[in-house]
Amino acid sequence: MNISDLKAFVCVAEQHSFSQAAERLHLTQPAISKRVAALEDSLDTRLFDRIGRSVKLTTAGSALLVHAQKILLAVEDSRRAIHNLSGEVSGQLSVGTSHHIGLHRLPTVLKTFSQQFGDVQLDLHFLDSEAACGKVEHGELELAVVTLPPFDDSPLTMIPIWQDPLVLVTAHDHPLCALKRITPSQLANFAAILPSHGTFTRELIDDHFSDNRDQLNVRLETNYLETIKMLVSIGQGWSVLPKTLVDESLQAHQGYFSAERILGIVHHPKRTLSNAAQAFITVCQKQSKASSKSRKKYRYTSNN
Repeated sequence: MNISDLKAFVCVAEQHSFSQAAERLHLTQPAISKRVAALEDSLDTRLFDRIGRSVKLTTAGSALLVHAQKILLAVEDSRRAIHNLSGEVSGQLSVGTSHHIGLHRLPTVLKTFSQQFGDVQLDLHFLDSEAACGKVEHGELELAVVTLPPFDDSPLTMIPIWQDPLVLVTAHDHPLCALKRITPSQLANFAAILPSHGTFTRELIDDHFSDNRDQLNVRLETNYLETIKMLVSIGQGWSVLPKTLVDESLQAHQGYFSAERILGIVHHPKRTLSNAAQAFITVCQKQSKASSKSRKKYRYTSNN
């Protein structure tokens, strides 16, 4: 089996489309079709059912996909290990990150990294932390700078970088501002705008309200924290946001919500990190303000 043919097959399977696979691999659609056809000929079996515009894996295709992904990851891992012997910090580095971290935490890191390691081509992907972790786990990204999973059940290695305390916020004229003491039952009387279910941040919030979360009046859910900030600032509801987002447009209710996110880097523990990835981690660690206490909370991997 040819590696290029396997790569084309995996890409079509993941994109569910020959045209999208061609775009992602920077090839023409006929070239992708030719490679998949060559793989099917070598295996003497059909790998995809093509019905109209729909592309679905056959039983044989599904069986091959698992092994093909492992083969491609092993080949890439071997290339990294050999390249690392040169000591050069170069090549492409694929990094995923959330919009919030990209806007508020990474600018200094990216500037410093680009100045120090100009031979590295950064391939930056903006997506939710949960999706980024999934792509690292499946080998589609080498690193991700994300909100770390709040409960230590992830198969990924996690490196804490920043502490990110969360705080209850409202508009300055919200009725909650008139209360001396806020209770969950009082919060339930007002609309809430919270991060979406399934996000690591929402898991932290739900854990805080564990006994009362079913009583909360959640008006809107969204993954975009900047959107939540805007809606809260104009009086559409209360929320829980990172303290770093709080400015004069919001009223922070200190002392009520005691939880914090940990922002950091994830990578796959069984895959060799490139020199570029190790350099990126080092730059991030130098920017780190996380306490030694928070570092002990997660599994930590040194690059030395």
